[in-house]
Amino acid sequence: MAQILIVEDEARIASFVAKGLRAEGHQPTVAVDGPSGLDEALSGRFDLMVLDIGLPGMDGFEVLDQLRSQGSRMPVIVLTARDSVTDTVAALDNGADDYMAKPFRFAELMARVRLRLRALAPADSPTGDDVVVGRLRLDRRTRCVSGPGGESELSAREFALAEIFFLNPGQVLTREQLLDLVWGYDFDPGSNVVDVYVGYLRKKLGADAISTVRGVGYRLDP
Repeated sequence: MAQILIVEDEARIASFVAKGLRAEGHQPTVAVDGPSGLDEALSGRFDLMVLDIGLPGMDGFEVLDQLRSQGSRMPVIVLTARDSVTDTVAALDNGADDYMAKPFRFAELMARVRLRLRALAPADSPTGDDVVVGRLRLDRRTRCVSGPGGESELSAREFALAEIFFLNPGQVLTREQLLDLVWGYDFDPGSNVVDVYVGYLRKKLGADAISTVRGVGYRLDP
């Protein structure tokens, strides 16, 4: 069970998200404005925050900025009606870990919550910032991967995709799951963006690191 802070001033949405999280076994707490949300976030009681941008008292961008400037690394998923590229980039640049536009599907929100909570689990490594799978290592602090071919730096999208694979070694992940978690839009059967980025990762991890499961998706082999 995770302690999850919801900072949302629309009562209907806050209630809907809290009810869904509670049904999934988590313990949600709701804050209805920016200042109280920031105070709660800095209390150290929470594992993850779901944050709106258009908040009274202090908007979500300022909450994020204050949170990160005071050293908090708590995962933050921004959930907002603002869906422009400018707002998305601003939220991510301010320290958000993920961004979802309203209206949203709760199943997708939960998938992103699970991903961020899994990333908090202690890795089987001396630092806790590394995830090790066989001869492969992902450093979540520097966003680098290392393997038989040496160390390589990852782009933001490559890192997001690699993190999902490393946290789910040996598990077949569908293209739809990967699109949902990394790119955040509905599956388009004609899109090859997942295949392209898997190709990028193979160049950095080794050609045999990620297997293709024909007709289904991909798997990182331990």
